[in-house]
Amino acid sequence: MSLSHTSVLHKTLLLDGVKIFYREAGPRDAPTILLPHGYPCSSFQYRHFMPALADRWHLIAPDYPGFGYSETPDPAHFQYTFDGYANFLQHFTANLGIHRYALYLHDYGSQIGLRLAIKDPERVTALIIQNGDIYEDELGPKYQGFKDYWANPTDEACEKLVAAVSEEGFREEFLNDVRADLAERISPDLWKLSWLQMQSPQRQHIAVALMEGLRENLEWFPRYQTYLRDHQPPTLIVWGPQDGYMPTGAARAYLRDLPEAELHLLDGGHWALETNLDEIVPLARDFLERAHANRFT
Repeated sequence: MSLSHTSVLHKTLLLDGVKIFYREAGPRDAPTILLPHGYPCSSFQYRHFMPALADRWHLIAPDYPGFGYSETPDPAHFQYTFDGYANFLQHFTANLGIHRYALYLHDYGSQIGLRLAIKDPERVTALIIQNGDIYEDELGPKYQGFKDYWANPTDEACEKLVAAVSEEGFREEFLNDVRADLAERISPDLWKLSWLQMQSPQRQHIAVALMEGLRENLEWFPRYQTYLRDHQPPTLIVWGPQDGYMPTGAARAYLRDLPEAELHLLDGGHWALETNLDEIVPLARDFLERAHANRFT
């Protein structure tokens, strides 16, 4: 008996000698949705979204090197930066023979995904943007700690970043500013699993370095915006405004560069796939069907 296309398969491949874990669902000959994950999670964050669309779409969600179930290569052989992860996605998709894809952009997976889009704009068929910020003037109040560190990167300030890479710090990342009734929908598995997978000192160092790298990433914000203005990819924005890092203004800002984008503000927060899956799935399905149909009209 063959598995249903809606089943999520758990696979590994060897990429430049590094074992990469990824989740795959849907028929291989269907249009692809590439799902880069955010911090401090892994492809686990898409475990419910993937089977919900896999009857019609081919969904691929890798764990970045140094995250989830993928290996953690020596930094001498892998660049643990936003650019490094964009290069990884480019190589990963090429290895699987995936040449065109819609991108689901969330958290700093949005910046990694947009760097990939800038490298290969002709490959991007559509964007779904969910709580991924690229407008500096709309950064939420929870960014203040980062701003203080960027302005004065003392050892003491760095220690606060190090302390955030902890089970309690991850719990705060996942619960963020959502209401108590919504917080009950967010499984502790998210932060407990993420923390278990971050136990090695090397992985913790990678996580801190990526937080430090957010300062350099700000310099890329205008480039992301230019890509959107120049290419006008079909875009769906689904956003949880109960987010101390990326509030409502961070979602509306995309309309400056994508005036034709569809914007839906949900009653949720940063991890809206945990709290608002039943709303996001039909919105994504309808949007992707129309975006794909328009390519052939």
